[in-house]
Amino acid sequence: MHNDEYILSPARQLSDAEKELIWKKPFSHKVSEEERRICKEIKRNWNRGEMKIANILLEGDAGSGKTQLAKALSANFGLPYTKVTCFADMDKSDIIGAILPVISSERLEKMDPADQSVLQALYESDGFQSATEVMMEVLGITQEAAARKMKQLLKKASKNMEGEAVEYRFYPSEIVRAFQKGYLLEIQEPNVIRDAAVLMALNSALELDGSINLPTEIIHRHPDFIAVITTNRSYAGARPLNEALRDRVQHTEKMDLPTKEVMIDRAKAKTGYANEQVLDVLAEAIMVLDKTARANAIKGVAGMRSYFYWVDAFAAGASGIESLYHKVIYKITTDSEEIKILEEALKTHGLVEKIDEIEVGIKKNGL
Repeated sequence: MHNDEYILSPARQLSDAEKELIWKKPFSHKVSEEERRICKEIKRNWNRGEMKIANILLEGDAGSGKTQLAKALSANFGLPYTKVTCFADMDKSDIIGAILPVISSERLEKMDPADQSVLQALYESDGFQSATEVMMEVLGITQEAAARKMKQLLKKASKNMEGEAVEYRFYPSEIVRAFQKGYLLEIQEPNVIRDAAVLMALNSALELDGSINLPTEIIHRHPDFIAVITTNRSYAGARPLNEALRDRVQHTEKMDLPTKEVMIDRAKAKTGYANEQVLDVLAEAIMVLDKTARANAIKGVAGMRSYFYWVDAFAAGASGIESLYHKVIYKITTDSEEIKILEEALKTHGLVEKIDEIEVGIKKNGL
């Protein structure tokens, strides 16, 4: 797929920093049918007013390639890629951003060193990164931890400034930055959010002609802004995707394991291992485990990531059966009864025997 075939705004000028955010496809990337379909649909409808497609939902199991697909869309459309990972206790400030007081250098020196370094980094930031991103970078913490830290800092800073005339600065969230500047934003797992007010704020941002009320101004949706919502099926702690949010989506893909042929092609590109017989048998085992786990309501999944790591371990000389447990089965479940169900399915399909046979054949031929 030629990148410029799907560029949405050829005349748009991006800064060097924004160009760096456009995903670069690695050599191992294989174009999927979902990628082709989404790109064609978005390009076809891009200038059709109310028929425009700019909110995408990718719903599937962990490891089914949702984030890889979202990044590939960034490369194809020529849009900077960024993401936000949702968590249960998100509040409106995580959707919109936060206002922090600017503390004097004298007062700053009296604060905890970690707080000092974060506030200093925030004050020196040029607005290109969101406050959460700055904190994640400075402290080496997750997005959820950064959101908590921001709230703690706000309390400390406000306490520190009681009774003084204070200058405040607004730090937009990653969502606001993408919304205003026209980036491709991956919104991961919004179905874990508990607060209805947060979902409402997110819903309004996803309207094609939407706007967001910030403390400093009202901003409108950039015409190039694309939201890609990625959610896992049967994920612990997740609820069904909010109906109002789902209603704002114009295109949905159900992300399942690809065909065996595609699995093999991707494994070759990803691992460099090319033994067709081994790749075929291991792919078949993954497909059987995936189907069995679903049929028996086993929560874990056998996905492409498990397949890649299993193939890679086998290629490095690991035992096929032993590595099967560490790379695949134990990722699905560690429950003894559920493991027995999975083992029985593999035996019924003759896959344990096949794995042993190819292993013996490889050793015999010195491959």
